[in-house]
Amino acid sequence: MDNTITVAIIAASVSVIGWLVNHILSEQSERNKAKRQALLSHIEKQLEELYGPLFFLMHEGDSSFKDFLETVGRNYVFVNGEIREEDLHAWLFWVDNDLMPRNHAIQKLLSSKAHLIDASRMPESFLAFLDHYNSWRVSHLRWKEEGVPYRWHSRTNWPREFHRDVVKTYERLKRRQEELIGILADS
Repeated sequence: MDNTITVAIIAASVSVIGWLVNHILSEQSERNKAKRQALLSHIEKQLEELYGPLFFLMHEGDSSFKDFLETVGRNYVFVNGEIREEDLHAWLFWVDNDLMPRNHAIQKLLSSKAHLIDASRMPESFLAFLDHYNSWRVSHLRWKEEGVPYRWHSRTNWPREFHRDVVKTYERLKRRQEELIGILADS
């Protein structure tokens, strides 16, 4: 066989192999980029439609509750499950015009955007919030409509873990969003 033909065959083989490797790597890179883009889109949806609004509502609720405590001049509302008679009117005003509407907004977010929860199952703290809200809402509504007195608060305390879980997840999603934006910008 002529050396020229051998060299041509080797050169052609190297070119074909080089093209094939380059094609495979490009395809893999495009698939990875598409996966990252899909993940980024999902995270942005989680932040925009669930965790961002929850984060805002939590911050707003903390601030409002601190304002109420300033109004009554103490760092607590109930003592042994009881509220002072002189504070009850202010408390019920806050409940009707601030606490219940916000808790309702949180409940609506959780029920309508449950598919965006960043967990394989419903977090326990989210379920604890729902128990807190529902027991209070029904008792308060019954008092308003039928005059049946109740304890003026939920049967279960506000789940502190709920606030912590929302904030922690929001912050984790924001970090991941920034990482993915950086990776996609570099690719």
